[in-house]
Amino acid sequence: MSLLSVPLTPELEQTINRLVKDGVASNKAALVRKAIEFFAEEQAVNEVLQAEKELKEGRILRGDLKELAKKI
Repeated sequence: MSLLSVPLTPELEQTINRLVKDGVASNKAALVRKAIEFFAEEQAVNEVLQAEKELKEGRILRGDLKELAKKI
């Protein structure tokens, strides 16, 4: 596992501390990992929704559906 150092604004640090205190995650690192996973899942869902929109518009789908499914 690698280590990443990211500068945070005081507001973001307060938000992280509050979310950990509220039990969203067990610690700051777990919260950040959870947030990244959530973001990646949201992107995958948006890609699928875009593909559905393109289908409805009669446009040709681009990309590999199996790869999209792996992201979800």
